Amino acid sequence: MVTIAVRASCPGQGRCSLPKSPEPVQQSGLDPATSRMLDALLGDDSLPAAAAGDAIRRLLVLLEVADTVTRRLSLDHQLPRLIELIVEVLDADRATLFLHDADAEELFSRVAGGEGVSEIRIPQGVGVAGSVFGSGVGEIVDDAYRDPRFNPEVDRQTGYRTRSILCAPLRNRADQVIGVTQVLNKRSGRFTAGDMAVLEAISRHAASALEQAQMVERLEQARREELELLAITEAISTELHLDTLLVRIVAAATELLDAERSSLFVYDPSTDELWSRVAEGTEQQQIRIPANAGIAGAVFASGEVLNIPDAYADPRFNQEVDRRSGFRTRNMLNVPVIDRTGERLGVLQVLNKRGDRFTQVDIRRLKAFSAGIAVALENANLFSDVLALKNYNESILKSLSNGVVTLDRQCVIVKVNEAAQRVLGLSSEALVDRPAEQVFGNLNAWITRSLEFVARMGATDYHADTDLKQPDGGLASVNLTAAPFLDTEGKSIGYMLVFEDFTREKRVRNTMARYVAKEVVDQLLASGEDVLEGSSLVATVLFADIRRFSLMSETMTPRHTVSMLNEFFTEMVEVIFTRGGMLDKYIGDGLMAIFGAPIVGSADADNALYVANDMVRALGLFNTRRAGRGFEPIEIGIGLATGEVRRIGRGVKAHGTHGHRQQCEPRRSARECHQILRYARATSGDHRRRAEITRRFAPPRSDPSQRHHPADLGI
Repeated sequence: MVTIAVRASCPGQGRCSLPKSPEPVQQSGLDPATSRMLDALLGDDSLPAAAAGDAIRRLLVLLEVADTVTRRLSLDHQLPRLIELIVEVLDADRATLFLHDADAEELFSRVAGGEGVSEIRIPQGVGVAGSVFGSGVGEIVDDAYRDPRFNPEVDRQTGYRTRSILCAPLRNRADQVIGVTQVLNKRSGRFTAGDMAVLEAISRHAASALEQAQMVERLEQARREELELLAITEAISTELHLDTLLVRIVAAATELLDAERSSLFVYDPSTDELWSRVAEGTEQQQIRIPANAGIAGAVFASGEVLNIPDAYADPRFNQEVDRRSGFRTRNMLNVPVIDRTGERLGVLQVLNKRGDRFTQVDIRRLKAFSAGIAVALENANLFSDVLALKNYNESILKSLSNGVVTLDRQCVIVKVNEAAQRVLGLSSEALVDRPAEQVFGNLNAWITRSLEFVARMGATDYHADTDLKQPDGGLASVNLTAAPFLDTEGKSIGYMLVFEDFTREKRVRNTMARYVAKEVVDQLLASGEDVLEGSSLVATVLFADIRRFSLMSETMTPRHTVSMLNEFFTEMVEVIFTRGGMLDKYIGDGLMAIFGAPIVGSADADNALYVANDMVRALGLFNTRRAGRGFEPIEIGIGLATGEVRRIGRGVKAHGTHGHRQQCEPRRSARECHQILRYARATSGDHRRRAEITRRFAPPRSDPSQRHHPADLGI
């Protein structure tokens, strides 16, 4: 508290006497600046009455200054009122009280106007005010236009004429300069040392309270910014789709820093590129640049914030982008996006601070925002990975030929694929969210028992070649695997049923396995066609029988005859299978094979010829073994024909089999087919190993369906 007691005497001659002795003037708690002011005011022992009145008025202003700055800690309240008091006490035209903003490196003030309080800002080293702030020494400028620090452009814009300037530093209790007070155009005469003393005293009294008010305002501003940042971060953190997230991020960054545009570049490690799917304010949907190119690349590579006040002055800036878009980039603030582990995820780039340049406050806010961006990007990428994995698993389930049913720990069905719906004969709606016991019930109770075993033992249960009853009365042949679902810690989280449906394969294999090679059966099954249905096709038919079998059988016992035929047919059928032929039937001592049915190949006729040759060679080895056992050799005849045939029926019938009969019938006539058999039987003498094929039974050479045909070939 400041207490000033002044005892004055005014005898009436127009002058007042203010004694210098400490007795009449008591000062308590005054700082040096106030003491200097009092000395300046009371330096004369005899003052004119008007001067004494002016001194009293200044002291009263000083008291009001103390009251103003302590009554309310608000810069919007304090600064305009202090300026009014300064103008009044110094009899000046105008005054401005600037405070220092260290973050922005600027001097700012608040001015009361018709629409409320407005803020003005200047760089901290510009003009007379900036010079006084830097030096900490007050100055009096009698002629502003002669001072090179003065900017006359302000006068030209406002129409005001600045003549003289009084400027004093604003110091706190620690004697640190926290701003400046600038007064313009003293109305009567020039600014004096007394004016400087008064201004310094006012500034000294106001400094501490102004500093406190500024601190309170900064805390309040920081709280508002924190709440705003929190709201923005929460808004983007709830978005898990990457495309939408990028749109929200750039919009939030633009709003947060009051800028014109923003871009978020995300690092793609697979291509070592920075890409942006959204560049706000442009029509371009995706931008890709090398990870070390341009300004964004420099920030990503260094991991440091880059504030560029003039983009065109930076050689790393690509001006071609502005030329193509028509946008003019003035300044840029670039902040790396870094996750918790220190890994760089990308770069956030904000363009063109509205009305000014980016400050330390902007940098601090954008860095805090980028931390939230890193978390949001990690969440979005994680969600994208989970979604991709889900789609991948869905695709796998859909493409599986095996039926898959997943159940939770209560044995309620969670998921079924299309194959499972087909095997079970039930739709997804009839399966999902239903208990297994209700779905399988008494119809397939063995499945429920299998699940109970898995739940009780925690082990896999397997059922091979089991009949599965379907609701429509059908029957499917399946292999069932029931297994527990385990989490990463090995705890059960559900169960899985895998149905391998081999109903069709079982039917085809059982029908075809005795007549064609295993490879041909596999090819038939892989083709996906119902090979047991009737159809027309071009094929080559091979007949082979034993010469003079009737005469030979008369000299052999029945047992010897059957043994010889089994051995002979086994040798010949193996030869047929090696070239992809299909055994059609046994005809007493002969056999009939088909090449090109049921699977058509490009060399069926050639394969039949090769088989005829191989059969002759195999017969030689067969006869060698017979001779070693003391038996006479046998002779065979072979006939071939190529033409259009019809596959009839749903099965093949041979000795010892059951089912419908598949017959090979040349379309021309059965007589022609049997005529080939007679040709084979007609060979004898030196030609007993000759297979005679005539053009009569071969397709025309112009037929594009057969590149080669066995015509007039002798073996």
